[in-house]
Amino acid sequence: MNAPRHTTPSRKPAIVRSIRSSRRWHSYLGVSLAILLLLSAVTGLLLGWKKQSEWLQPGTQRGAAGDLADWRPLDELSAAATLALTNAAGADVTTDIDRLDVRPDKNVVKVRFEHEHYEVQVDGITGEVLSVGQRNADWIEAIHDGSIVSQPFKLVSMNALAIGLLVMIATGTWLYYGPRRYRAQRKRATEA
Repeated sequence: MNAPRHTTPSRKPAIVRSIRSSRRWHSYLGVSLAILLLLSAVTGLLLGWKKQSEWLQPGTQRGAAGDLADWRPLDELSAAATLALTNAAGADVTTDIDRLDVRPDKNVVKVRFEHEHYEVQVDGITGEVLSVGQRNADWIEAIHDGSIVSQPFKLVSMNALAIGLLVMIATGTWLYYGPRRYRAQRKRATEA
């Protein structure tokens, strides 16, 4: 009966150790970032279509013909928008204005409200309310960038996602080229 041969384990070449280490990092990061990547991809896809979908964002209306000099004061236009929102959504809706998006080329002011992501479009010249709608793209964007949780979470998650993706690109590239390089080294060594 032959005695079992005891061989000392040979140390793997540095390139093999590097490829295995990259594979571990690549798989750990891939699993860790999967949820953030999925959320970012789906919401990013929706945001890419926001101008084409009335559900995501109301289309911009066109006001009466006229000049910017003919416009009513912004406080009057915002008061008309606030009244229209209260009438359309009910008295319990919060009417804190987030911003006024002035569109002189269409003679329209989009009055955007902080809560519930409502938008009221008002004709800048006549003061007539042209549309009242909800901007679903706003809360989708908050999910997309992480600000739906908090501003610090947004900063941490977006940086983690960006750095993680850079590492994934680097390790993925090495996982592609590393084995080819190793095979070429072995081929040269056997030919020598």
